[in-house]
Amino acid sequence: MVFGLLLAGCSGMSSTEQRVLSGGAIGASSGALIGWAAGSPAAGAAIGGGAGLLGGYLYDRYQKSQGRP
Repeated sequence: MVFGLLLAGCSGMSSTEQRVLSGGAIGASSGALIGWAAGSPAAGAAIGGGAGLLGGYLYDRYQKSQGRP
């Protein structure tokens, strides 16, 4: 049920919003794992999430410069 709600909630998002959100989620989860190994999962998640948001935005800009939606 939760997966269905998340999927329906993201259906009206633009490609930019989807890429930024995906980057943030991937970054936060990766950062939490790395932070857990280093002893601070919350800090790792925060740093990874921020880096992921930025990475998702930059990837979106690159895709749009290549003429892709």
